[in-house]
Amino acid sequence: MNGTGQENRTEVNEVTEKITDLLGKKIILCDGAMGTMLQSCGLKAGELPELLSFTRPDVIKKIYREYYRAGSDFVSSNTFGANRFKLAGSGYTVSQVVARAVSLAREAAEEFRAKSSDLQDPAQNSGKKFVALDLGPTGKLMEPSGDLSFDEAYNVFKEMVVAGAEAGADFVLFETFIDIYEMKAAVLAAKENCDLPVFCSVTFQKNGRMLMGADPITAVNILQDLGIDALGVNCSLGPADMIGIVKEILAYSKLPVLVQPNAGLPELIDEEVVYQVDVAEYVGAMQEMLRAGVAIAGGCCGTTPDYIAALADSIQSKDYPALRPDAEAGRKAKAMTAVSSSAKTVIIGDGIRIIGENINPAGRKRLQEALKEKDYSYIRKEAMSQVRAGADILDVNVGLPDLDEREMMIRVMNKISNGRVPLQIDSADPAVIEAAARYYDGKPLICSVNGRKDSMEAVFPIVKKYGACVVALTLDERGLPKTAEERVEIAGRIIQTAESCGIGRERMLIDCLAMTDSALQGANPDALEAIRRIKKQYGAKTVLRADRAFLDAVLSAGVDVLIIDPLVPETMDIIRAHEDRRNFSGAAGI
Repeated sequence: MNGTGQENRTEVNEVTEKITDLLGKKIILCDGAMGTMLQSCGLKAGELPELLSFTRPDVIKKIYREYYRAGSDFVSSNTFGANRFKLAGSGYTVSQVVARAVSLAREAAEEFRAKSSDLQDPAQNSGKKFVALDLGPTGKLMEPSGDLSFDEAYNVFKEMVVAGAEAGADFVLFETFIDIYEMKAAVLAAKENCDLPVFCSVTFQKNGRMLMGADPITAVNILQDLGIDALGVNCSLGPADMIGIVKEILAYSKLPVLVQPNAGLPELIDEEVVYQVDVAEYVGAMQEMLRAGVAIAGGCCGTTPDYIAALADSIQSKDYPALRPDAEAGRKAKAMTAVSSSAKTVIIGDGIRIIGENINPAGRKRLQEALKEKDYSYIRKEAMSQVRAGADILDVNVGLPDLDEREMMIRVMNKISNGRVPLQIDSADPAVIEAAARYYDGKPLICSVNGRKDSMEAVFPIVKKYGACVVALTLDERGLPKTAEERVEIAGRIIQTAESCGIGRERMLIDCLAMTDSALQGANPDALEAIRRIKKQYGAKTVLRADRAFLDAVLSAGVDVLIIDPLVPETMDIIRAHEDRRNFSGAAGI
């Protein structure tokens, strides 16, 4: 590197304490491949790379130095596979391996910082150099596809995170994950056991999905509200093949986006692994992604310090979307109301969405019997019949006397959660809600919270921690409101309280509680008026349990989500007819 073309880095003169301090100030440069560098230094097939921190510390430290010298703002510690499964029988503990790798990276960072501070060229002095605790997947498949339970995965990552934090890592980088459920376990292990920033990077196949089924919007929707600091994609594809996926991630992400592509797909030529994407092609594709909004850029398999140095030299100015003053506001403006299964995301506000209400034992004797007898085949059949009939989301309520509701909720969720549609967790018990939100393979809708102080204090921490959406009932200590004004006031108070807890209003669905006319005369007009006013005043999405008698009026009021029995053909016909009329009016410009 010649020190030129680094204008964005010269503006960071002060030593920052957190990697997140650099966001919005500069394009954060990652390192490239560790494995590629180790192979060039003689790493043998089957040899554990993580053990070279003990047997060849000079090589590991040299690689760290080369990446810092190339312009990397951080290096990834030699800990990608430092989990208890892969280290079994190695003679080293997880804590020993993690601590050794992080300490070598820390030493290299401090040495580079001390050396660069004496240079006359300020472009080479880019402030603090950071160390990422680099953690990959366990190598095992999660239940039910494999035998790794959520709790076991959590404990594996917890062990590594605690060791890395104690050793002095600056942040946690989870990378190359193929299963969003395993990533969720990893993120919770980090958030619950250290206070370091967390970056998450997943891997997609050529078909645009992770190996276990998640597409880009689903990965973003599940991860971004778990309290992490950046998300993105790495490995598996070359930079040109990754552009489409990255642009899709950028379209939905409220967080800074990270990209670390391979130097193409590996090919075996003359018994040697070769990557065909050269430095120029890599830099060209990376520049396209930076111009699209990427904030954190580097390389994965096949990339070397030469790739990172060339990328650093190609960054000529701060004229990138991620560095503009309105970058954060622009990302937040992408906030969407959406829930996800492991492989499908349902955006609310994009047409009428239907929550199937039939997995609820209230008034359903056969379902009560199935729950008591643990007849999961019947429950699965009920779930699938609703999906086939048009349900976008399935409500799951298993509350029965003399039944362990927590255990049954988790079991039923696991039995019916096949990735086809997201679930609504329906319980009055916060302990059940929390367990379900924790173990759900996706981003659930929680039913429900209301305007009572004790309700919000119990439910909002769960919603925030697990990144869920929530149904908010417009009632409080005074009971069911009698007027539209009272409903709107309660809704506003719930929204304000949620936002003070860090839960955006896009994650809320307001239920104005329209009772049937026979149950409470005059309630429906007030509820419908409240829907109109809440949507206009707060921009919030609305949900309502409705029967056929006043379904057309509810749809005309602009409700976004209906809780119904989708197996009633007449009800579905009314909804489809309303959607057809609305689509026709929109297409005709009426």
